[in-house]
Amino acid sequence: MAFDLNAVLSQIGRDKGIDVDVLVEAVESAMLSAARKHYGHNLNLETQFDSETGLIEVIQFKTVVETVEDEGTEISVEDARAEYDEDAMVGDELGKKLATEVLGRIAAQTAKQVIIQKVRDAERGVIYEEYKNSKGELINGIVQRYDRGNLIVNLGRTEAILPRREQISRERYRQGDRLRGMILDIDRSARGPQIVLTRSHPDFLRELFRLEVPEIAEGVISLKAVAREPGERAKIAVHSSDASVDPVGACVGIKGSRVQAVVQELRGERIDIVPWTPDEPSFVARALQPAEVSRVVLDEDDHAMEVIVADDQLSLAIGRRGQNVKLASKLTGWRIDVRSVTVAEEEAKRARTALEAIPGVDFTQAEILYQEGYRTAQDVADASLEELVELDGFSSEGASEILQSAKEFAASIAVEQESQEQAEELLSDLDRLMLGSELRERLIEAGYGTIQSLVSISHEDLLAVEGVEESDIEEIREATNTFFKAGAQNRVSLS
Repeated sequence: MAFDLNAVLSQIGRDKGIDVDVLVEAVESAMLSAARKHYGHNLNLETQFDSETGLIEVIQFKTVVETVEDEGTEISVEDARAEYDEDAMVGDELGKKLATEVLGRIAAQTAKQVIIQKVRDAERGVIYEEYKNSKGELINGIVQRYDRGNLIVNLGRTEAILPRREQISRERYRQGDRLRGMILDIDRSARGPQIVLTRSHPDFLRELFRLEVPEIAEGVISLKAVAREPGERAKIAVHSSDASVDPVGACVGIKGSRVQAVVQELRGERIDIVPWTPDEPSFVARALQPAEVSRVVLDEDDHAMEVIVADDQLSLAIGRRGQNVKLASKLTGWRIDVRSVTVAEEEAKRARTALEAIPGVDFTQAEILYQEGYRTAQDVADASLEELVELDGFSSEGASEILQSAKEFAASIAVEQESQEQAEELLSDLDRLMLGSELRERLIEAGYGTIQSLVSISHEDLLAVEGVEESDIEEIREATNTFFKAGAQNRVSLS
């Protein structure tokens, strides 16, 4: 290391944009590590860079003591006065330069590794400072390679990464292909490329339109909302602040030139351009294009809309794999339930009939309840008196009577449904025994409606059942034995 480092450090600093003091610190650290490896880790060593000579000095320090216990870090008073300073006293710390020539290859290699790491860290800091304010901007690069599904892109001065999650699933690239992406994030803590790109984010589509449509860049047209199924289909809602500028036409361009440029960049992703309106139901209807909407029913409490379309428009409104209605929901922010006119009319008819069945509710009141979103007697029973009184045509006394009537009626329906479900469950259980209908009904009436109850019942208890004779008991025993034998055979075959 007996050569002037000033020129080398200055050149590296200029080329890499790194402060010379950072490089000096790196070289001192590297030399100290090499010296400890050569002379021993138990010594008290320091390194210093002499800016005048351009040399690194290694200095060993020893403490003056009366009795030496560690020769590596301590020295007696007599030896200190003889070798260092004739006025040395106990407690003084004396330093002596060590030869650096003997370090040779070890020092050079260690210094190289430390400096390379310092340079890399400094370069990462420079890149971060350069790109930290570039989030959301489009950038072009050259595909370098795939790394565990992630795409490494060369941006010129540095590399970027396009993670698998931010790629469009149908796109494939080869080394050397040009790629355009949007800077999604700058990850300073990443060990690899710290610039993260995206091609699947909705804002990437937004920036592409900003690039192709001057009216958007100028602020005349604004993109109110963007929804994407990357690589498949997308919807954008546009609005013009200038009444003389058609927002949809401007985005489409002459003969579709502008939107086609975006479609080509996205490798064929279909794009629907929807005019935005502050009227939410109208916006939802437009978002479901190309389907034609008959009417929209708004439910603000659940932030949902029921959209009614003609029967021949249902598949168009829903889209392949539900894509159209899903994108419309993302675009508008509303939960959308699409129904055909036929289904909606059938459901409305059933709901009106159910409301009219409540004792004390006439046709007009049932219609008012239906228009307010009530569909069953249970819906009315769950309402509060204040909610019913607010409805047109409902007095305080009348609403109270209807509420009480709805609760009683809903309770009776619930009991009836529970009884029916239990009866169906019992019948379905005994049906598996293939018993005669009369015998089955007698057993259910007597409380023996399950196979388990028939297995555990005694012979005398069966005879006590009205209408059951010895021949019936034999039929029951034979049926249960057959049932369990069949089950055992199935278990054996499955095992």
